[in-house]
Amino acid sequence: MVKIWANVTRVVRAPARAARRLTHAQGAGRTGLGRLIELTAAHSAGDALVTVALAGALLFGLPVGQARGQVAAYLLITMLPFAVVAPFVGPVLDRLRSGRRYIMAGTLLARGLLCWGMAGAVHTSDAVTLFPSALAVLVLSKAYNVSRAAIMPSVLPADIPLVTANARVALFALVSAGVGAGLATGLSAVAGPDWVLRGAVPLFLLSGVFAVRLPRHVDAPDLEEDEPRPRWRTVLNLGPVVGEAMGANAAIRVQSGFLVFFLLFLVQDGHLRGVDPKVALALLAGAAGAGGLAGAAAGSWSRSRSPHLTVMATLALATVSTVAAAFFFTVWTAAVVALVGAFAQGLGKLAFDAIVQREVGEEVRSSAFGVAETLLQIAWVLGGLLGLVMSLFVAGPAGLGVMSAALALSFGRLVMLRRRRLAARAAPAT
Repeated sequence: MVKIWANVTRVVRAPARAARRLTHAQGAGRTGLGRLIELTAAHSAGDALVTVALAGALLFGLPVGQARGQVAAYLLITMLPFAVVAPFVGPVLDRLRSGRRYIMAGTLLARGLLCWGMAGAVHTSDAVTLFPSALAVLVLSKAYNVSRAAIMPSVLPADIPLVTANARVALFALVSAGVGAGLATGLSAVAGPDWVLRGAVPLFLLSGVFAVRLPRHVDAPDLEEDEPRPRWRTVLNLGPVVGEAMGANAAIRVQSGFLVFFLLFLVQDGHLRGVDPKVALALLAGAAGAGGLAGAAAGSWSRSRSPHLTVMATLALATVSTVAAAFFFTVWTAAVVALVGAFAQGLGKLAFDAIVQREVGEEVRSSAFGVAETLLQIAWVLGGLLGLVMSLFVAGPAGLGVMSAALALSFGRLVMLRRRRLAARAAPAT
C-alpha cells in the first residue's frame, strides 16, 4: 500500500511541478500572479463540477419539448438575479478594497457550504432548496470573477501585458474546468450528481483557505469617508473606448448564447442530418471547447498593446464565420462557427478586461466589472432565448442568417463610432 501511494504521489507531483513552473514564469511567482492563476484554476474546476451536476439533475434525459421549457425557465431565472443583485456587487467591493482577499475567500467558502446543501436537495428532488442555492452559487462565482479582475493590475509583472496576464489566467482556468468536467461526468454516471456536488465541497473550502494566502498587496486602502462615493452615472459612462469594447463583447455574447441553444435543439429535432445526434453534439461541444482554449492561448501568446483592436477583430471574425455558415450550412460548418464563436468570445473578453483594467480607476474598477458581467450575462441569456425560439420555426441557414445580419449591424455601428472618435481627436482645436 505504501509503495502504491508513493507511485501515485510521484505521478501527481510531476505535472504539478510543471504547472507551477508555467504559472510562476516571467516574475508571476514574485508578484502573486502565479498564486492567483492557481486559485482561479481551482475555482473554475469547482464551477465545472457544479455545472455538470446541475445539468445531470435538471436537463438531461427529458423529452425535447419539456427540455425547451426547462431551459427557458432556467435562462430567465438566471438573468433575474444578475439584473437585480450583480450590479451591486461591484460597489460593495469598491468600498471594501482592503479586504479583497477575504471577500474572494468568502465567495469560495460559501459556495462549498451551498454545494453541500444542493447535494441533499438533488438527492431528495427538493427544487425549493436547489434553485435558490444554484442561483446563489452563480452570483458568488461572478463576485469572485469581479474581484479577480479588479486585483489583476496589482499582481501584474512589469514585462507581461494585461491581455497576456488575463489570458494566462483564462487558459489555466479552462484546462482545469475541462478536467473537472470530465471527472464530474464520470462520477455522475457512477454515483449520481449529488456526489459530484459533495466532491465540490472540499475543493471550494480548500480554495477559500488558499485565497487568504494571496499577497497582501492585492488589498488596497478603503475609500475615505469624505471621498465621493462612485455613482451609477460614473460607472455607466466610462468613456468611448470602454463603451465600444463593451458593445462588441455584448454582440459576441449574444451570438454565443444563440449558437448554444439553436444548434442544440436543431440536433435534437433531427435537422442536422447525415450524422448521429450524439456524435453531432459531441462534435459541437468539442469545437466550442477547442475554440475557448485557442482564444485563451492566443491571448497568452500575444504581445499586443492594443486590446481595442483585438476586440474589434474578434467581432469581425465572428461575423464572417457566421455569414459563411449561413450560406454553406452543414454539421461541419456549424462546428466551425461554434469554434470561431468560442474563440472570439474568449479572446474578446480578455481584451475587454485589459481595457477596463487600463482605462478605469481603481476606485470604481470593481463596479465597472460588476456592471460589465451583468450586461454580458444578460446578452448571453437573450441570445439563448432567441436561439431557443428560432429553433421552433426556422432551419439552420435562416437562423444563422438572422444572427449574421445582427452581427454585421453591430460591427458596422462600432466601426462608425470608432471612426468618428478618431476623427474628432485628429481635428485641430478651434
